[in-house]
Amino acid sequence: MGTPTARPATLDDVARAAGVSRATASRVLGGYGFASADARARVGAAADRLGYVPDVTARALVRGAGVRLVVAVIGRAGTVLDDPYVHRVVSAASRVCAPHGVGVALEWLPLGDPSGLVRLGADRGVCGVILVNTTPTALAAVPARLRGRVVSIGTGSATVPSFDVDNAAGAEAVLRHLHATGRRRIAMVTGPRWLVCAERSVTAYRGLMRAAGLPERVVTGDFTTARGGRAALEALRRWPELDAVYAASDATAFGVIAALRGRGLRVPHDVAVAGFDDLPYAAVSSPPLTTATHPVDRIAAAAATAVLTRAPVAPTTAFASTLVTRESA
Repeated sequence: MGTPTARPATLDDVARAAGVSRATASRVLGGYGFASADARARVGAAADRLGYVPDVTARALVRGAGVRLVVAVIGRAGTVLDDPYVHRVVSAASRVCAPHGVGVALEWLPLGDPSGLVRLGADRGVCGVILVNTTPTALAAVPARLRGRVVSIGTGSATVPSFDVDNAAGAEAVLRHLHATGRRRIAMVTGPRWLVCAERSVTAYRGLMRAAGLPERVVTGDFTTARGGRAALEALRRWPELDAVYAASDATAFGVIAALRGRGLRVPHDVAVAGFDDLPYAAVSSPPLTTATHPVDRIAAAAATAVLTRAPVAPTTAFASTLVTRESA
């Protein structure tokens, strides 16, 4: 937690900076009525300098026009939009927005090319943006027009507040459980290494292994079941004596379990497996999966509420993750 972010610039701030009346600033920014060319230039420059964003939500509701909150997901390919995690974010945001007459749209931002943020910032029908899988490149590309109405699920910045699970603490709880149950040859299947927030759990793993005097065994994953299976086979080739696998997501863990079974290994008798997310299927999988909770619905609802209300929020809001022990580890 930290000091709440500065309040967004208001119409009065723009008028004062431009040296014009509030009414003149309103006419210029609203695109109606008369204003001199000089006044238009000064108001426009002041608005850009201050990062002023009109309250498009209130304006649209008064006019009876539809507005939308955009969930912008960063990924290597558009298939990232198929991720069940993304669906949960959209669903939770929709429940927050519906009573206000605001719709929710889903867009893909290609990894390394966040230029779509400029377009979203200029779109008068966009009341705000929730960034998912946020990268430093995307944060740097957020235009001034979006400031005050953009938040991140993941990594944030001085101008973009973040909402996320404390995955470092969740990972640590799972790993301590594996160690406490006698596992000493623990491998980790990570999330995608370009995703900064996913590195927190890797850091927790490395720190605990060093503290326990145990070797590190890290294989790169991407949060999918398919990659989890391939990563498990890679881990077995590199460390055939391993006795536990910590997967950075439940989907990855399911793939790990399937691959281990395909090699004739029993879970948890030969190799313990634990994940992260506590997806509904984790409680009924075979065997039921040990994992840590990830309150996606609460995180997304808080992010959507921050966008709609424009109220000052802390730069970082972390949601707790708790250990859930089941039969897999």
